[in-house]
Amino acid sequence: MPNSLITQVFEQGYALMNSYRVGTSAKEIATSLGTLLQSDFGYRLTELVPTQKDASTPNTYSGIYGFHGFPFHTDLAHWRAPPRYLMLRCVVGFHQVPTLLVDGLKLIDLVGKDILARALVQPRRPINGKLPLLRLYQPNDGNGLIRWDEVFFRPASKVGEVGVTQFHHALSASIPLSIALVAPGDTLIVDNWRMLHARAPVPLGCETRKLERAYLESLN
Repeated sequence: MPNSLITQVFEQGYALMNSYRVGTSAKEIATSLGTLLQSDFGYRLTELVPTQKDASTPNTYSGIYGFHGFPFHTDLAHWRAPPRYLMLRCVVGFHQVPTLLVDGLKLIDLVGKDILARALVQPRRPINGKLPLLRLYQPNDGNGLIRWDEVFFRPASKVGEVGVTQFHHALSASIPLSIALVAPGDTLIVDNWRMLHARAPVPLGCETRKLERAYLESLN
């Protein structure tokens, strides 16, 4: 990844590369940009295609929203340490279906670090038989870790209720950045600990939209 793009991710939370190395596999691109996240299931490389509710897995965004817009969220927010970076790469794109971004650092400034660092949430459904307690904002040596998922999280304390409510209000009042991955090879790198992202609604004629997604532990 060019140093200028690494700087972009650090400074603004994301970087966009238009028609980047067209014809190269998503895994090769992801490996060249950083360290691919590994899990018990191996590398997490996924094709994202709009799906109708009744054809989707229940308790997933597609199963809940179908072709409607997805809410802003942190990918895999229920993990103790969600993936650091998210890569989205266009296979088939449309201007009408952009990815939307909101800078979580601005939301933290509006709500306050103290409240969010003490705001506890937990998944609505057990994970491996447990309901872990997680902070909306986890301070660290950098900008910290922001986690958000209004669908699959619920407040787990009184401060959590206040933090969730205030964060939701700040998010609702935000004007998102709209980035449409349209041409093959258009590649978006997102700081998943900082930026919240969402998918715009899928209008008629755009059902063939396809993105490839990968998670990165670090950038080169």
